[in-house]
Amino acid sequence: MASSEGSAELSIEGVGKRFGDVVALDRVSLKVAQGELLTILGPSGSGKTTLLKVVAGFETPDGGTVKVGGTDISALPPAKRDIGMVFQNYALFPHLSVKTNVAFPLEMRNVAKPEIDRRVSEALAMVELVGYEARLPRQLSGGQQQRVALARAIVFNPRLLLLDEPFGALDRKLRETMQLEVRRLQRRLGLTTIFITHDQEEALVLSDRIAVMNKGTIQQIATTTEIYEHPANDFVADFVGESNIFHGTISASGTVALDGGGSVTVASDKPAGAKVGVLMRPERFGTAGTNLFNGEVIESVYLGTSFKLRLAVEGGRELLVRQPARGALPAAGSRVTVGIEPDAIHVF
Repeated sequence: MASSEGSAELSIEGVGKRFGDVVALDRVSLKVAQGELLTILGPSGSGKTTLLKVVAGFETPDGGTVKVGGTDISALPPAKRDIGMVFQNYALFPHLSVKTNVAFPLEMRNVAKPEIDRRVSEALAMVELVGYEARLPRQLSGGQQQRVALARAIVFNPRLLLLDEPFGALDRKLRETMQLEVRRLQRRLGLTTIFITHDQEEALVLSDRIAVMNKGTIQQIATTTEIYEHPANDFVADFVGESNIFHGTISASGTVALDGGGSVTVASDKPAGAKVGVLMRPERFGTAGTNLFNGEVIESVYLGTSFKLRLAVEGGRELLVRQPARGALPAAGSRVTVGIEPDAIHVF
C-alpha cells in the first residue's frame, strides 16, 4: 500500500481562529515536508487540536490558508481533502465489524467491492489484525481498537495522516508499543503525518520535528534534539523535559550573574549586559564540575536506574538533580555537592 500520488507537503500559512473573545490560533504558519512526522506538543488549551481540525476541515479558519502539495484546500469539505484521521476515542462504529469499519472510507468513495476486499485485507495485515475481520469493536482490547482505527485511516491511501492524542486511553506499556508501531508504519508508507499530544516523552520518541504550542502560537519548531537541548524560551525549556531554569545577566565573557546572587560559568557568545535565561537539565549534573553547588537534600526518590534529588542551594534556589543509582539513596537533610560543566548549560 502506497500513499496517493503527488506531493503531500503540508503548508499552513497565517491561520487564525477565534471563539468569541478567545484566540485559539494566532496567525499560525508551519510546513510539514513530504513523508515527515511532525508532532504538535502543548498543554490543554494551547490550540493544537484546533489547528488539526482546521487542517482536516472540521473548523473554518478566520484567515490564512492550508495547502497540500501546493494546492489550497482551505475551502474543501473534509471528505474531499484526502486526509486520514485517528482520534483518541477511536470513533469506531460499534455495530459494524472490524472489516466493515475499515471498509467504510472505501465504500464512501464508491470503490468496487473486489478492490475494497483487497485493500481491507492489506490494511488489516499491516496492523496485524488478520483473523479479526468479523469481530465487533466491543470484542477487542483498547490496543486492537486503536489498530482498527489506524487501518481505517490508511486504507484509502490518504495524502496526509492526522493523529489526535490517539494513545491517551491506553496503559503505558501498550502506549509505548503503539508508538513504535505507528512510527514504523508511517515510515513504511511515507505518509506526511501530524501527531497531536501533550505528552513530551511521546513527542520525543515519535517525531522528526516538534512544534511546541502555547496560547495559540508556535513557540518553537525544531528537531527533537534541538527542542530538548536548545529550547527557544522559558516555556519550551520548562514544558519539554525536567529543568532547572534561572535568570540573570551576562556580566563578563562566559559568566552569568544570577538574579538573587551567585553566578555560573557558561559557554555563550551573548554580549555583556544581556538578560538571559539559564537552563540546566537534571541529568547533566555530576559529582564534580566547573560549576559546583552544595545543597541540602529536601527530597530524594529512587527511580531504579537513577536517584532524583531536590536540593536547597544558595540564593534560596532549588535544584533538581538526577544521578545514577549507585550506593545508598541520599537521605533528606543530608548535604551533597553536585557540579555541571559550562557546555552542559543552555543560555537563551
